[in-house]
Amino acid sequence: MIAATLVASCLLAFTACTSKNAAPTPSVSATRATTAGPSASATASIAPARDKADANPPVAFFDPKAHALMEGPRSPDRQTMHPAADDDTHFAKAPAGQGMKRYLSRKVSWHGCGKFQCADIPVPLDWDDPDGPAITLALKRKPAEGAAKATLFINPGGPGGSGQEMLDSFQSSAFANHNVIGWDLRGTGASTHVDCGSAKTMDDLFNLDASPDDEAEWNELIRGAKDFARSCRAHSGSLLDHVSTIDTARDLDYLRYLVGDEKLDYLGISYGTFLGATYAELYPGRVGHMVLDSTVNITNHDTVSQVVGFDRAFGDFAKWCATQGKQCDVGTSEADVRTATLGFLDRLDAHPIKVNGRELTQSLAATGIAMFLYSGKPAYTYLAASLVAAMKGGNASYLLMASDLLNGRNNNGQWQTIASAFPAISCLDQADFGLKYLRQEWPKEMSKAPTLGKALGAMPTCEVWTARPAPQLYMTAQGAAPILVLGATGDPATPYEQATWMADQLTSGVLLTWRGTGHSAWELGNQCVKDAVEGYVNGGKVPKNDTVC
Repeated sequence: MIAATLVASCLLAFTACTSKNAAPTPSVSATRATTAGPSASATASIAPARDKADANPPVAFFDPKAHALMEGPRSPDRQTMHPAADDDTHFAKAPAGQGMKRYLSRKVSWHGCGKFQCADIPVPLDWDDPDGPAITLALKRKPAEGAAKATLFINPGGPGGSGQEMLDSFQSSAFANHNVIGWDLRGTGASTHVDCGSAKTMDDLFNLDASPDDEAEWNELIRGAKDFARSCRAHSGSLLDHVSTIDTARDLDYLRYLVGDEKLDYLGISYGTFLGATYAELYPGRVGHMVLDSTVNITNHDTVSQVVGFDRAFGDFAKWCATQGKQCDVGTSEADVRTATLGFLDRLDAHPIKVNGRELTQSLAATGIAMFLYSGKPAYTYLAASLVAAMKGGNASYLLMASDLLNGRNNNGQWQTIASAFPAISCLDQADFGLKYLRQEWPKEMSKAPTLGKALGAMPTCEVWTARPAPQLYMTAQGAAPILVLGATGDPATPYEQATWMADQLTSGVLLTWRGTGHSAWELGNQCVKDAVEGYVNGGKVPKNDTVC
């Protein structure tokens, strides 16, 4: 899931909109960090040398047999009978040359873009076919304040969040001796991106009832997911077969090579930890200083899922709400707040609330609640005001706005690329057992998340996707340098247990725990976390394993 930077931006947009209305008007303020940089005229057409990387070029081919693979099931319901369309118009010709030399001989030409430097570079659609079509990656760089000793690559999560947008508010000054690069992954943002169809197609998907109560509703949900998957194939063609995290990890190794670094320095949040762990598995000897913050589950453990994390985080909010009186007039105990919210969500299932020609459904309301939970305690007053407005006054516009912000729907009704990229990447990265298994397991997940579990739903998009999953790597990163794993005890989107599991499974994993709420220990955490991360990335000082901040 996306990092706190993007959600903080959502909160800024939310407050900007709500401040023009009568309610809700919580008093918590939010500010976006700004990053200074050289002027456009000073940054044009800079091409770094690659002397250091000449002895460490990207590996030409990916051999899944060289890695331990998890036994991944094959869904009997994936629509792989839908082949890629004739989609030459999606791609460009490969650069001049032959084989990998087409790419290894290139340099990055940076140009000024406001306070930063930007560049577009070609990479193969399929790294195993460098003579085939090419796609484009969009990069943004904040140069080091002095002489750069390395480059720090950053990723905000998603999958599908914009690395370029992350850089806009990233604390680059904390890594003053690094060039910092955020890039839009293949399939996302300003890079060659997945397109799943018109705004109506996207609206139709997100308006589906993701919490079916009977066979007719299940059939409607599955039919809608199949229609969406076919639309993605029709609009994106064979790009859908080449946006896995393995593909992106190979892009990242190429970027490391282009900037002239023998080792990769990297900070990834949420899904960005999956990308980091994948890179470390594929290229353990090339790991420099790697920070994996708010980690996804790369293990075979399945006791704590994301929906459980959100439900648990809602419980923390409910305890707070119960002590706030009229400011959160929902209940006087955690149980009361949970009961009232569950009743509200259940009513929406049959009777959505009209909002300016649209509807706040049960699923969209739960998504709106989840949006606020990403930011932990600082967002509690916003969530309280939005719930009170909807539950007491029938004004559901704020929850719908929050849901739109998290889903990627703009005020003008158009959708950001993350809405298409998220399923495209996710459905290549994960194997599945098919629709029958999903229906068997969903009630078990609901029982673990009694307030939000049903409303957050069971979307069968991947079960009916039109591409087969990528190889399922069992990641240990044997031989990698120390990898710093951060976990927040009150993380809603990537529950804390997942950080402990990742740190245990990665051979060189070092766990640092932040006792706090919200998604991203680096962005939301205390000075103890900041000092540990900065000391590690800037000076190579590895924190003691199991440090608690």
